[in-house]
Amino acid sequence: MKIAIVGTSGAVGQEFLRVLDERNFPIDELVLFGSARSSGTTYTFRDKQYTVKELAHNDDFKDIDIAFVSAGGSVSVEYASTITKHGAIMIDNSSAFRMDKDVPLVVPEVNGEDAKIRPKGIIANPNCSTIQMVVAMNVIEKISHIKRAHVATYQAASGAGAAGMEELVNQFKQIAYNSDVTVEKFVYQLAYNLIPQIDVFADNDYTKEELKMYNETRKIMHSDIQVSTTCVRVPVLRSHSEAVWVETERPVSPQEAKEAFAKAEGIVLQDNPAEKEYPMPLFVAGKDPVYVGRIREDIANPNGLTFWVVADQIRKGAALNAVQIAEYLIKEKAV
Repeated sequence: MKIAIVGTSGAVGQEFLRVLDERNFPIDELVLFGSARSSGTTYTFRDKQYTVKELAHNDDFKDIDIAFVSAGGSVSVEYASTITKHGAIMIDNSSAFRMDKDVPLVVPEVNGEDAKIRPKGIIANPNCSTIQMVVAMNVIEKISHIKRAHVATYQAASGAGAAGMEELVNQFKQIAYNSDVTVEKFVYQLAYNLIPQIDVFADNDYTKEELKMYNETRKIMHSDIQVSTTCVRVPVLRSHSEAVWVETERPVSPQEAKEAFAKAEGIVLQDNPAEKEYPMPLFVAGKDPVYVGRIREDIANPNGLTFWVVADQIRKGAALNAVQIAEYLIKEKAV
């Protein structure tokens, strides 16, 4: 198995290296790609040194089986044909192809089989906040069809990459030393603040992040579900949290939901209010599963259920989900 990583120097690219190693992913040969700025950088993987090659329009991908790509949408669009023309499967972490009808949008626990049909040789990795939400909602969907969902997200600085985390840490330091606060990556100061905007606003005053959650959920779940979301950036370094309210065709009791979550693939049930046990981003960072808790009836809706979802969005929301797609393809002999 010959594997490539495109965008190695970024936060997700670095997470790819960690996840592939931790999961003992079968790799006979590894090739790292990056921009002109990062080319020549060396990284250690399984006790071997690898040098980043500059991404170019050539035949470097001729013998590649799977390419994990996390270098931004414009790079994905420009280099997709270069990466796939010799048969490499491109698992893309950007938003560039997510809503393309000829590109499957995959969360293995929900719709792994979609990855087998890829006319363009591309599989899209969904938005980080969508991934953890559909992993949880799919458990309820199997009990009773979800007609609609309302979601409030609490998204960590790392959703904006390594630069986002660095800016948050620096802002806390600057405030502690009474220095001027540097604001570059986010639209406002994030330290000691919440920002109810992630990405730009569309004509209907929803942000692109919020609309991604609406459109991607329907595609992944093959559902007519209606999803209304408010996405908020919070001063947390890593791991996204979501408060989710779902309305199902028939009432689903909290106990029924808890039993289903406890058995579900990729989910850890952490729900014991009496002992103050529930998922929190501080303790979920660096972990693979989606954590679910605070499961209760929606007292404003007889067919409603509400729950709290937390996951490390660099892992399950990006690198891990992409690697799990590749693992699924290998298991199904679809590479």
